[in-house]
Amino acid sequence: MEERRSDLPRGQLPERLMRIDVNAFLGAYPWSRVPGTTPTALLAAMDRVAIDAAWVTHLPGLFWRDPTEGNPWLYETCRTLPRLRPVPAVHPGLAHWQDVLNEAVERDVPALRCDPLYFGLHPTGPELRVLAAACGAARLPLLMAVRLEDGRQRHPNDVAGELPAAAVRALIRSDADLRLIVTHADRAFIEEVHFGSTPAEAGRIWWDISWIWGPPEEHLATVIATIGPERFVFGTGQPLRLPENAVAKLDLLDLPAEGRARIEVGNLRNLIAG
Repeated sequence: MEERRSDLPRGQLPERLMRIDVNAFLGAYPWSRVPGTTPTALLAAMDRVAIDAAWVTHLPGLFWRDPTEGNPWLYETCRTLPRLRPVPAVHPGLAHWQDVLNEAVERDVPALRCDPLYFGLHPTGPELRVLAAACGAARLPLLMAVRLEDGRQRHPNDVAGELPAAAVRALIRSDADLRLIVTHADRAFIEEVHFGSTPAEAGRIWWDISWIWGPPEEHLATVIATIGPERFVFGTGQPLRLPENAVAKLDLLDLPAEGRARIEVGNLRNLIAG
């Protein structure tokens, strides 16, 4: 069997790389005991569902006062495990955020992550607009989540709000070069943003499938039919969510092989090369 490699520069994803998870985490979750948070466990889960590579973020760091303090560990871990690509966190409200961005560019990461409501930032405030412009100029995609966990099962101390759809629309309009990857969005959120944006704006947003309902509601089938498979990427949210869920939703779709290949890797190839 031909060996698959994921430790390639942006824009050089090989055809044989079949499935990339853009939405995975490493490290403990502060609000509950979550299994499978170590690199070894994550790789085992990837093998279980045939995921070739994963873009990963340091999960505990998202809840620290300075979320960028988890980036050195993330970089070192991914250096030794080439199937994992680091998506470092950046906090544009901190003085050293530009250094974080510069390091991310130097290390050729696939994307940079900012979750403003977890960082105590207004999602359309001046800090986010400056970051959006900087990411656009650096040709570095910006990744953010609508939510990390279902509100019905949150710990009382977990008071971070959910990212508003209006904030995504405002952010994509703030800079013509910005490219956004939005994870953990449901059908209603995606439709509100997509159909409330111009075609050019909507063409710079990619959505992971981790939070979109499959059968029997068929929300995923609906948005793929109405919006098109080119706007969606494969994401699991593991270990906060079971990776089998995302794979099963694709397996149950009546989707041509070409459309599925777009979601699993093709759209990422275009995103990274863009």
